[in-house]
Amino acid sequence: MQIKTEKKIIKLSSKEKKNSLSPEDRVREEYVNRLIKHYGFSIDQIEQEVIAISSDKKNIKTYADIVIWTSKKEKENGAEPLIVVECKAQQVTIRKEDYYKGAAFASMVGAKFLVTANQKHTKVFSKIYKVDQKKFSFNLEEILNIPKADIINDEKEINALLGQTIEFARDDFSRLLFRCHNIIRNNDKLSPEAAFDEISKVLFIKTLYERENEKGLIYSLEEYRSEKNNWDKLKNDEDLPFYKKLFDKVKSKHKNDDLFETNETIRIRENSFEAIIKELEVYNLSTTSDDIKGIAFERFLGRTFRGELGQFFTPRTIVDYMVEILDPQENETVCDPCCGSGGFLIKTFEYVRTKIEEDIQHVKEEIKDKYYGSNFINLNESEQEKIDHTVNEYFNLLNAELDIYNPNSRIRKLSFDCIFGTDANPRMARTAKMNMIMHGDGHGGVHHHDGLINVNGVYDGRFDIILTNPPFGARVEKTLRIIPSDIPTKEKIEVYTAKYGSDYEKKVIEPLREWSEYNNGERQPKGRSVLSLFETGEISSLTEVLFIERCMNLLKPGGRMAIVLPEGVLNNAKLQRVRDYVESKAKIINITSIPQDVFIASGATVKPSLLFFKKFTNDEESLYNSIKEEASKNIEEKYKNELIQIEKKLKEKGLDKEEKKALRENLKQINQSIEDDIKFQVKTKFNYEIPIIEVEKAGISTTGAAIENELEPIAKEYKKYRIKNKLWEEHYMNIQYNVFNNKFQRTFGTEQPQVFYIENANDN
Repeated sequence: MQIKTEKKIIKLSSKEKKNSLSPEDRVREEYVNRLIKHYGFSIDQIEQEVIAISSDKKNIKTYADIVIWTSKKEKENGAEPLIVVECKAQQVTIRKEDYYKGAAFASMVGAKFLVTANQKHTKVFSKIYKVDQKKFSFNLEEILNIPKADIINDEKEINALLGQTIEFARDDFSRLLFRCHNIIRNNDKLSPEAAFDEISKVLFIKTLYERENEKGLIYSLEEYRSEKNNWDKLKNDEDLPFYKKLFDKVKSKHKNDDLFETNETIRIRENSFEAIIKELEVYNLSTTSDDIKGIAFERFLGRTFRGELGQFFTPRTIVDYMVEILDPQENETVCDPCCGSGGFLIKTFEYVRTKIEEDIQHVKEEIKDKYYGSNFINLNESEQEKIDHTVNEYFNLLNAELDIYNPNSRIRKLSFDCIFGTDANPRMARTAKMNMIMHGDGHGGVHHHDGLINVNGVYDGRFDIILTNPPFGARVEKTLRIIPSDIPTKEKIEVYTAKYGSDYEKKVIEPLREWSEYNNGERQPKGRSVLSLFETGEISSLTEVLFIERCMNLLKPGGRMAIVLPEGVLNNAKLQRVRDYVESKAKIINITSIPQDVFIASGATVKPSLLFFKKFTNDEESLYNSIKEEASKNIEEKYKNELIQIEKKLKEKGLDKEEKKALRENLKQINQSIEDDIKFQVKTKFNYEIPIIEVEKAGISTTGAAIENELEPIAKEYKKYRIKNKLWEEHYMNIQYNVFNNKFQRTFGTEQPQVFYIENANDN
C-alpha cells in the first residue's frame, strides 16, 4: 500500500482566502486548526488531501481529507497513520454510512480512529473494517473522542479511548444527571421529586438555547456568564435575575402546552444553576446521540421516581411489544391520552424514525449500486472524482429528510404532526416532553391536560393508533365538571385553529363552550359533568373503563388501539356491559395476559392484560348494526307473544304481591334471554378469530431485573399472522426519489414531484 499527498497544508487566514474556499475546504481548515489548537498536534504530523493506493494488482485508490500520524518521522516513513478525518459540508446530523470513503481509507491504511466532521457536528469511530467487498460498506463503532498529541504513543491511553463507546457515554451522561440532582438536593434542600423539577427547567433552558442558536454552540457556563454580563448592563432594579429570565423564556415557548403555571419560577440558587450548566456543558442536547441521552435520561427517571410515581412508567418490554404489535407507519397519527413519562410516544417515534432512516439508507444503497458499478475502478481519477461528487451531493440532499430543522423533511413531519400525548399530572407532562426531546424529538404534541377531554390536537376521530396504560382503580367523581375556565384563551384558539382548521373549532371549542354552561338539560353555570360525556359512565366511574371509551372515540374508523387493563375488566360480571360496548365498536385482535410480576417493580398490584382492538371501519360498523338490527327483530318477534301475555297479566286486577313478583321475575328472565339470544346471533354472524396469548415471562422480574422475554418472538409471529389474515388496512408509504427538471425530488403516489430540501443550503 502506498500513501501519497497531493498538497501540503496551506494556512489561510485572510478573509479573502476564506471566502474563496469551498464549504468542504472550510470544514477541513477549521478541523485542522482544531487539531493544532485543541489536540496539540503539530503541522508536520498532519497531511491534507491524501491518496492511498492498494498494493494488490487492482491498484485501488482511496482518498482522505486529513490524515494524522504519531510523529513527523512516522509520516515521512509511510507508516500506518493513527487518525483519518473525512469532512463534508452539509448542515445535518452526521450519518456514519455516508462516510464510506473515509472508512475505506482508514480500513486500507490501518488507522485506529476515523473522524467524521461537517459544519456543525463531529463524531469519532473505531473498529473499522469492511463487511461487504462489493460495496462501500463498513462496520464502525462510535466512540467519544480521539487522543490528544501528548498521549498518542501511550498504548494504554489509546486503548482506553477506543473502549469509550456509546454505552460508556450513556453511563457517563446518566452519572452526570445524578450529579446535577445532588447539587440541588445539597444546595437547595429539595425533595427528590422537586429537585427533578428544577433539573427539568435547566434542561429546558439549555435545550432551547442549543436549538435556536445558528452556530451549533453548546450552552456553556462561559456562554451563560457572557450573556448575563450583557443583561446586567441593561436591566432595571425590578427585573428578575438573568437565570430566572431565561426560564420565563421557556415558559413563553411552551405556554400553549400548559406545562408550567403562570407564576412558576426556577426555585434554585444561581450558584446551583451555574454548577449544573457547568456539568452539562460537555453535551450539546440538540446534537448528542439520542442513544446516549435518551436512555440515560430514562435511567435517571427510573431511579428518581421509584415508589409512588412508579405508576407513570410502563415497563419497556411491554411498551416495545405493544408498539410492535400495532406496527405504526410513517404518516400515521399516534396518541397516548395518559402518557405518563412518554414511554409509548418515545417508542413509536423511534420505531417510525428507524423505518424512515432505513428507507433513506436503501435509496443511498441504490445510488451507490448505480454509480459505483464494476466499471468504476477502471475510470480515470477525474471521472471517479466526478462520480464521488454526484453521489455525495445526492446523499447530502437525502440527509435533509432526516433533519428535524428542515420544514419539509419526513422526520420533521413525524415529530410535529404525528405524535401526541396528554397527562393530567403537570410534572409527568413536563417529564414526557423532556424525555421526547432527549430521544430526538416529537415533543410538540405533548400537553398537560385531562386526558378525558379534547384539547389542542387531541380530539375525537383524529388518530390512526392509540397506545396507553391508563390509571387503574381511580374514579371520576360526578362533581367533576366542565367549567368556563376549561375553554382555551383566544390566543390559543387562534394558534390551533390555524393549525387544525375547522375540526378544532367543531370538536374542541364548540363542545367545551356548550358543556361549560350545561347541567341537567338546563343552561346553568355549573357545567356538565365529565362522567356524563361517556356512555360507559352510566355503567362505571372507573378511570380504566372511561379510558376505553375515550380511546375508542379518539380513533378514526379502522384505527387500532393497545391498552393495558386490569384483568377484572375481562372477567368481572359487573363489567359485562362494558365488554358489550367494546364489541359493538371494535374487533378484538389480540389479548395478551402477562404475569403480575411485570408491574410489581412499578408499584402496581393488579394483574394486567394487554388488549388490542381495531375500531370498526364504516363498512364494518354498518354490517354490525344491520346484523344486530336483524337479530333484534327476529328474537323480539320470537318472544313477542310471551311478553304480551305477561304484560297483560300484570295489568289484571286482584293480583297479590307474590304473583306480581313472579310475573316480573319471569319478565326479567325473558328480557335477559332476548339479550343473550341477540348477542349469540350477532356473534355467530359477525364472527372472527380472537388470538389469546398467555405469557409467563415478559422480560422483567418483580425486582425490575431483566429476565427471559417471551413477548419478543410472539410479536414476530403475530406480525405474520395479522398480515396473512389482513387484520387491518396497511398504510405503507412508497416514496420515490428521482431527478425531475434537473432537480433531485421525491414523489409519493400520484402527487407531483416535490423539492424536500432547502435549495442552495449547501452553498451557504
